[in-house]
Amino acid sequence: MVLKVFFPSCCSSADSGILIGRWISEQSSAVILAVVHFPFIPVQVKQYLGEVQRVTKVSVSVLGSWSNSKQEKEDSLSEFLEDLGTIFCHEPWIQISKEGDSKFWSCSALQKHSKNPQEEEIILVYYDQRKVMLSHLHPPLDTAGQRAEDASKLSAIFDTVARSQVLFMTDRYDEGPIKLTHWQSDGVEASIIVELLKQASVPACMLLTFLLSLVSGICRSRVLKFWPLSFLWSKLSTCEQLGHRLQHLQVISSNKKAQNQNQLMRKANIFVSLLIDVTLGILLMSWLYRKNRIGHLADTLIPVADHVAEELQDLLQWLMGAPAGLKMNRALDQVLGRFFLYHIHLWISYIHLLSPFIEMILWYVGLSACLGLTVALCILSDIIALLTFHIYCFYVYGARLYCLKIYGLSSLWRLFRGKKWNVLRQRVDSCSYDLDQLFIGTLLFTILLFLLPTTALYYLVFTLLRLLVVIVQGLIHLLVDLIDSLPLYSLILRLCRSYRLAAGVKFRVLEQQDGKPLRLLMQINPLSYGGVVQTYRLPTYSCYPRDSWASLCKKLFLGELIYPWKHKGDKQN
Repeated sequence: MVLKVFFPSCCSSADSGILIGRWISEQSSAVILAVVHFPFIPVQVKQYLGEVQRVTKVSVSVLGSWSNSKQEKEDSLSEFLEDLGTIFCHEPWIQISKEGDSKFWSCSALQKHSKNPQEEEIILVYYDQRKVMLSHLHPPLDTAGQRAEDASKLSAIFDTVARSQVLFMTDRYDEGPIKLTHWQSDGVEASIIVELLKQASVPACMLLTFLLSLVSGICRSRVLKFWPLSFLWSKLSTCEQLGHRLQHLQVISSNKKAQNQNQLMRKANIFVSLLIDVTLGILLMSWLYRKNRIGHLADTLIPVADHVAEELQDLLQWLMGAPAGLKMNRALDQVLGRFFLYHIHLWISYIHLLSPFIEMILWYVGLSACLGLTVALCILSDIIALLTFHIYCFYVYGARLYCLKIYGLSSLWRLFRGKKWNVLRQRVDSCSYDLDQLFIGTLLFTILLFLLPTTALYYLVFTLLRLLVVIVQGLIHLLVDLIDSLPLYSLILRLCRSYRLAAGVKFRVLEQQDGKPLRLLMQINPLSYGGVVQTYRLPTYSCYPRDSWASLCKKLFLGELIYPWKHKGDKQN
């Protein structure tokens, strides 16, 4: 049987003493956590390990002895270390010694209480205790079989070191009966700034929680559930984004401690996302209010709207003639053209009516950028939707008219074949029609068929205009979703401290010689950037349509309405 001993590299220069750690019998592995060096009293060591085991719930015990012959040259010391196995009584008893300046180490494991005591084949694995302590193992999601078992074995090693944090809270400057050597022996790693922020975050979180509870109570009030306000709240992307950010603030201001690493990383990602979002929003606001850019933007908005209206009028005049040499139904063409021209006239009057107030509206809208860049982008999307509302009306009129004719032609085509649509059974059944019904059906089919090209041309033109607006809004929402869902903290952590996000480990051979234990170095494989995004991606309130291109083309052919690429229902936990 092969015995695997995981030895922390920080203990390679420790004074002689005893090895404490955890024995994992299922894997025949010993995880060394620290070295207790002389002088010590065995009773005090047992009491200390009992307290550590009670706090950490990890079966920490004395696993063997450690002899640094470079530090201690007495022969009696090695004999004393061997005799410690009778006091602490652990099987197997691991003996590790460093042979002076030699690069080879001697490691043995004895079964003293067995009938046939014998040495076992040993693999000595070095690991960086600090990296393993601060890392979080992410086994691959698609592993199965043997690879899944390997991931669970590695998780046991990582979990043992992570749960033994109490053991690493003492350093050599502490006055106590037991002296330990581990990764924080030279001083407990801490930051004064972090500790001050922890102390200041408690009252800040309490105040923020109180304010958010008031805002949440107002949002859940019955006033917002009445028709006009509820309709605006569900249609405006700005309201959706504000509600989404309100949920984020409630998560990070909660005084409930994170239960696991994923919840902690989620809170950190939300906090960094909010911080960067607000910072970018303030930068945008400072840029807008410099050199009277708000006034210049308001002065250019009216001419742009007039130019768009003129282009639409020219397009309608072109459709009312002979577009691309096509022969259109003159009467229907004139009716539709004048109908849409009247809407454009109403739209121009509406824009010029609002022109004195546009600069003031933009000035107050620009202040919303202090809430974040995503809020400003959502307001921009809503402004585009309002400024292109006439295009949306044209699209709805053309789609409804085209859809009516398509469904009328399909129904009359079933009449010619002696079929009808059974509403109750949701299927096509056979049916016998009399002569009058066939005559009227033929007459209506002929009328609809000859009017279809004129309607289809208007529908096609306004659908392309509507798709152009939807694409622009989709790009804006894509940027909003990118800021909302991108795990920025995890990506920064992957860039600066990649070992914090471990996808696995790799082993490098340090030395291999007959009669000596095989020495390996365990190195951490960081999680890939794609894996980081997939694992820690934040939930968003909007997403892009799940429809395939075939389904989208079917909707366009049948004249079904295309709504903006934003809907609820894709929230992730």
